[in-house]
Amino acid sequence: MSHSQSNSAAVSVQVRGLRRSYNGQEVLKGLDFEVKPGEIFVIMGPSGSGKSVLLKHIIGLEIPDAGEILINDESIQSPGVMEKHRMAMVFQSGALLNSLTVGENVGLYLSEHQLLAPADIGRVVSEKLEVVGLKGTEDKMPNELSGGMKKRVAIARALVVEPQLILYDEPTSELDPLSAVVIGEEILKLKDRVHVTTIVVSHDRDLAFGVADRIAVINDGRIVSIGTPEEIKHISDPLIRKFLTADFKRPDSR
Repeated sequence: MSHSQSNSAAVSVQVRGLRRSYNGQEVLKGLDFEVKPGEIFVIMGPSGSGKSVLLKHIIGLEIPDAGEILINDESIQSPGVMEKHRMAMVFQSGALLNSLTVGENVGLYLSEHQLLAPADIGRVVSEKLEVVGLKGTEDKMPNELSGGMKKRVAIARALVVEPQLILYDEPTSELDPLSAVVIGEEILKLKDRVHVTTIVVSHDRDLAFGVADRIAVINDGRIVSIGTPEEIKHISDPLIRKFLTADFKRPDSR
C-alpha cells in the first residue's frame, strides 16, 4: 500500500535516568531504555508499577524530576523538538467525543487546526478508517459501536496526524478476548502499512507476547528486564515469573 511517508519517518526514543516523585513517593526510580525506529516496544508490569506515568512523560504531559527523554537524539525539553516530531496517543478509554460522529471524531484535529479543506478531511478520514477495517462507519455515533470498534476509531484518529510515534495506553483494557486480538492485529498491521515507532503500555500478557519486538518489564518504578518475547518468557526472576504466569487457582473443593 503506497503511503506518503518515507521509511525514514519512524523515530528513536531514548529514556535516560528518568525519575519522578509525587508527594515524596518516588514512582519512577531511574529508568533507562531505548526504542529503535519502527519497533513495537511493549512496557508491561503490574498495576501501579509506573507504566502510565512513564507514558505521560514520553508524550511530554509530565516533566521528570531528573533524567531526560530523547527523540531522534534530541531532548524533548529542548524548544521545538516536540513540534518537530509527529506523535499520537491512543488513550485507554478511547476518549471519543459522544456528540460527534465517527468521522468527525477522526477528523477533529484536522478540522480544529484548519489543516485541510473539508472535502480533503473527509477523504483522509475515510482512508484512515479503512486502514483499521471500519470503512463506511463515518456517520455512526460512538454509542452505536462496540468497545473494540471504539478503540479502532481512536487508532484511526491517531493516524490522521501521520505519526512517527504512536503510544498506546492499555489498548485492550475493557475488551473481550476476541476484540483484544483484533486490536493486537491492528497494531501489527500498522507497523507494516505506516512505518511508525510504537510504544504500548499494557498488562495484557497475550497482547505483549503477540505484538512486541521487545518487552520491558517494569515493577515498582524500575525496569527489571528488557528482551524479546522469547527471552522474557524464559526469565528465571521469581517476581517476573509470578507476573507472567499468574493464573486463577480454584480453591480445593473439599
